[in-house]
Amino acid sequence: MIEIHLITTEPCALGEGPLWDAEHQRLFWVDSYLGKIFCREATGAIEVWQLPCMIGSLAVVDEHQILVALQTGLHRFNLRTQALQLIHDPEPGLAETRLNDGKTDRVGQFLFASMAISDRSKGWGALYRLRHNGDVERLLKDVIVGNGPCFSPNGDTLYFSDGRGVMQQFDYHPERPLSKPRPFFNAKAMGTACDGATVDAAGNIWTALIGSGKIGCISPEGELKLTVDLPIPLPSSVIFGGAHLDALYVTSISNSGNRKDTHPKSGLVFEVTGLGYEGLPEAPFRGEFPL
Repeated sequence: MIEIHLITTEPCALGEGPLWDAEHQRLFWVDSYLGKIFCREATGAIEVWQLPCMIGSLAVVDEHQILVALQTGLHRFNLRTQALQLIHDPEPGLAETRLNDGKTDRVGQFLFASMAISDRSKGWGALYRLRHNGDVERLLKDVIVGNGPCFSPNGDTLYFSDGRGVMQQFDYHPERPLSKPRPFFNAKAMGTACDGATVDAAGNIWTALIGSGKIGCISPEGELKLTVDLPIPLPSSVIFGGAHLDALYVTSISNSGNRKDTHPKSGLVFEVTGLGYEGLPEAPFRGEFPL
């Protein structure tokens, strides 16, 4: 039986970027709009860090360090000392964009996307990869809003939404350019759009169908297998977590700057159980630059 529980009481403006740290049994997420990072420990205690600008996503490095994709570039952040160090700004001087969703590939390189802050008339943004050696390369250009990068269980397929309403899939190799995109799932035809996404152990893609109040489960063949109704209209991203990786954590939006909702539960984080699926542990970032 599917059950939905709240695990927070204070709403985010733009809840995003949930990430389960399997090694340390903790859940991260961010308030992109207000520049906050949250971490919920196994005890249920929540710690909060305030950063100086908008945040898109993060990746775990180790117990005390994370990567954060900020409006001002990709940074390393120390959770104990709160030291923030710039690694790379892929779009210097481009005021129209900020960094958004990101995810490590199966070998621990960090893929992160950018997005247009307000002008969605063309693709200002891109998709980037932070390599093991610290180099940053652009994998895609002409991205309007980069959302939901995630990988098949064996890591050879990348799923990604560029803000045009159709989730794309690419052949993926951690040391090579992407293949040409192939249409995978047309959310626009359903009157919605895919936001954050994750992949389960069976290869199904789970995504926040923003604006519909639903989470969608899509088969590896691109067919919508099931939907889960949430009590709020603007779910933003999903990740499997918990001791057995069988709980789906869902972030949501109350005020993104572009969309606003006044439902009393909007902006909170939900835990969905009883789905009958298990996720995969996300790899920490593995880099050669000094940490």
